Amino acid sequence: MGTPLVLVHCLLTLLFVAVLLHGLARVVGSPRTGFRVRVDRLLAAVMVASMAAMPWIDVRAGPAAVVGGFFTAGAVWILLPVGRREAGSRAAMAHRLPHAAGMAAMAWMLSMPHTGTGPAHAHPGSAAHSTGPGAPGAGVPLGGSVITLSLASCLLAYALWSLTRPMPSLRSAVSAARSAAAATPSQHVGEGAMALGTAVMLVLPH
Repeated sequence: MGTPLVLVHCLLTLLFVAVLLHGLARVVGSPRTGFRVRVDRLLAAVMVASMAAMPWIDVRAGPAAVVGGFFTAGAVWILLPVGRREAGSRAAMAHRLPHAAGMAAMAWMLSMPHTGTGPAHAHPGSAAHSTGPGAPGAGVPLGGSVITLSLASCLLAYALWSLTRPMPSLRSAVSAARSAAAATPSQHVGEGAMALGTAVMLVLPH
């Protein structure tokens, strides 16, 4: 891995660690939560920890199918409860879709061909083949590139929306949702940072 890529991975690791600590702080601050909320937060913590470790260790060293299946099941779990908990709520579905996309992105990265993970997996000529997990140069078919770019685009769009949500509105009339977001910006910033980091990880070699 070249020095610029190592630096990017270091910054991403710090980002994911910060998101993980923020999530743990939320869990400690609100211990009395329902079963589904606890599972949601557990899945998020496992995903963030895996993202932080991915640039440095080969998370595929274990049974990749099992690990990928775990995150695939996580994506399904995030979507399935919507109909039971908040039936007919489009806002609830819109909020949960990006989280499901993040889980799907993690499962997708685990299923892609290995291109060298961290310094321990670097090899001569790796710079010449440094491509993202969905790039054709990595031996991935065009369909894989389309999936990678689609997931990355969705996550990037959500990251921009979430990070700017707590910002003051340019309009005089402010909606209740934006006022609530401005009152508690940390959750939106954390979710936006996670989506942004995941989008970047999708297109980086790892």
